[in-house]
Amino acid sequence: MKFTVDVDCTPEEARRFLGLPDLSPVHQVYVDKLQRMVSDGISPDMAGEMMKSWGPMSDAGMNMWRQMFEQMSGAKR
Repeated sequence: MKFTVDVDCTPEEARRFLGLPDLSPVHQVYVDKLQRMVSDGISPDMAGEMMKSWGPMSDAGMNMWRQMFEQMSGAKR
């Protein structure tokens, strides 16, 4: 026998129901940092450090991000 249950709830309600931690303060700090970087201007070096902090990437992946941000900022190597 198989049955399906649909639950209509917000992400916050689902998080609480499942007992997951509230990461809203961490998320807000992260969003604030990104907003400051955008408003102050972002350099290719800053973008590279940000990408490295998001997770492990190979050199090829980091080079792709670096090139993309250099093209966007007009920076030359």
